Parts: sequence; structure tokens; C-alpha cells
Amino acid sequence: MVVGDRGIMRLMEKEEEAKRLIERREKELKMTFPESYSFNKGFPQPMKLVVGYALTSKKTKSFFQPKFEGVARLKGILFVAIDPSRSLSEQGPFDIVLHKLSGKEWSQILEDYLKTHPEVTVLDPPHAIQHLHNRQSMLQAVADLNLSNCYGKVGVPRQLVIEEDASSIPDAVVKAGLMLPLVAKPLYADGSAKSHELSLAYDQYSLKKLEPPLVLQEFVNHGGVLFKVFIVGEVIKVVRRFSLPDVCRRELSRNAGVLHFPRVSCAKASADDADLDPGIAELPPWPLLEKLARELRRRLGLRLFNLDIIREHGTRDNLYVIDINYFPGYGKMPEYENIFTDFLLSLVDSKYKNRPATCQQWLSSIDIISPSLPC
Repeated sequence: MVVGDRGIMRLMEKEEEAKRLIERREKELKMTFPESYSFNKGFPQPMKLVVGYALTSKKTKSFFQPKFEGVARLKGILFVAIDPSRSLSEQGPFDIVLHKLSGKEWSQILEDYLKTHPEVTVLDPPHAIQHLHNRQSMLQAVADLNLSNCYGKVGVPRQLVIEEDASSIPDAVVKAGLMLPLVAKPLYADGSAKSHELSLAYDQYSLKKLEPPLVLQEFVNHGGVLFKVFIVGEVIKVVRRFSLPDVCRRELSRNAGVLHFPRVSCAKASADDADLDPGIAELPPWPLLEKLARELRRRLGLRLFNLDIIREHGTRDNLYVIDINYFPGYGKMPEYENIFTDFLLSLVDSKYKNRPATCQQWLSSIDIISPSLPC
């Protein structure tokens, strides 16, 4: 009987401790954002979570569109801009940190912050994002997966990495057995405009004109259309984008040199409403995409990324992943406003499921209104 009483006392102590933590958090929020909160009763939508974001100015502008801001506000989500030059602990409290900054200094800032705030969700771990900054390691997870089932197969084009010395490229290509034409991409995908540039090399001589470090991929004819597969947690959205046109063998024998393309498959190149051959326009099999996304989430340790996928022209189920991008242009993804905000809410909801019932009831009794979100 005494043991039972002690168990009840421990449970009550835990509930009281949780309640004190919540009270302290609400006081911190009110002090940090005095003009952003109202604790008055009767408001229809309480604030549910605070998301600190550290994005480039370009990404901030494309991501925080008016409709997205409105949906987030209605769902009780407050976005707070993070100043990377200041301590994160001084700028919180946060439920989630959303970021797309790079560098050892920023990674260290996040690592130090998580040591003292393990309850905060960081999207996504810097070390996991780092794998996508290098096009050699980027596609390794896909190659290792070697996905194949009754719906089709997914692989990567044969490729070769050249770190330096452009004069050695022709011999290296022959030794690797790669077939022309070859797509040349910068080895490092750091999100800059230059990292999105690519070139198409038609002949052996032109390979010497390329600028290492780079990765060379065998060009796969794909009907001039690629599929941009957006992944937000467990949600998948696919759009069609125009890509490089097919190259026939006759054309290959006539052409020489290097063609440069500043950017391919951007949002302006949407092919969703184009009059395409059904065999080219058909989306990849959904069960195959679901399995691919699920496996890559696990292997990469990421929840916010997209895949550029092509289908080998003349086939229905032979697919290739040619690029993976972290935190892509979600502003161009259909229905991203609700998909992304629901995803953020789900992260916090899953954490609160194990809270004592009394604490959940107490928290739900507080009404907080989120402010206008940043432009």
C-alpha cells in the first residue's frame, strides 16, 4: 500500500513539474514577444507552436508567401526569424528550428543549442544535410538501395567524379566506360546559382573544356521531361518540369563542343499543362515512389527534400534519380500551405501525446493568438 502511495506521489510530482515547465515557457514567450500574444479568453485559435527559422533572404521570400502566412496564422503557428550571430537560447523558446544555412559555425551553433534544449526539433540535422552538398555522396543512398519491384526499378545514371585537372577527363571517361554525351554538374551543390548550372558535352575533345571539380553523368534520353518529387515528412507531391531534349545518335555525330544550361527544371519550366505524349507525361508508379521516399527518409535522415527523377524514354518503369535537393522551393509545390503547416503541427503533436492528461487539459485551456507573420 505504501508503494502505491509513493507511486501516486511521484506521478503527482511529475504533473506538477510539467505544469511548472509549461507556465515558465508561457511566461518566457510573453516576455520575448510582448506584442504578439494575448491570454484573453474567447479567441477562436490558440497559438500551438513557435518555429524559429534561419533561411537565406531568397529562400525566406519564396517560402513565406501571403497565403502560406495566412494558413499558418489560422493554425496557430508563429514563425520567428533567427539571427545566426546571436545565441539561440536568447532568441527562443522554440518548438522547432527550421533552417537552410551551411557551414561548420552554424552546425556548431545548432549542436550546442540541442545539448541544452533536447526537446526542440531541428529540421533537419546538419550532418545529414551535408551529404546532399556533394553530388558524389548525394546519390549513393539511391544506388545502395537498388530499388526494384513489380512496379519498376529506380537507379542512378553511371557517373564519374573529377576533382581536378581537366586534361585528364577524356582518359578517365574512357577508362570508366562512360558513353557520350555526358552531363557535367558542379560537384558541390551549395544552393548557389552556379551549383545549378550544367553542361552537355558531346565529344571527347570538349571534355577538356570542362571545369573541375565536377561530376559527369551519362545522359539518359527521357522525353525532355523530368519529375520533381517533393517530400514533406510522409507526404509526396509530384510535378512535371521540362528538361533537356533527347539526343539521337545521328545528332551526336553532327554536334561537337559543350552546351551550357544556366538552370534546368525551374518552376517556369512547368510541363503539367503541356500537351505531352501520354507515355512521357505518365507519373512514376505511386507505390514505387512511396517506397523510394520512405527508404530515403530513413537512409538520409531527412524529412524535407525533393528528388529529380527521369524515366528512360521508351520504357515505362525504368527510372533514374539524377539529383536530390534539401529544402527545395516548396513555394512552387501544389498545396504546400496546408501540407507544410500540418507537417509542423504533427511534429509537436507527436511529442505531446505522452504528456499527463491533466497537463494537456491545462495547456489547452490557454488561448494565445499568433501575430502577423514576417514578409
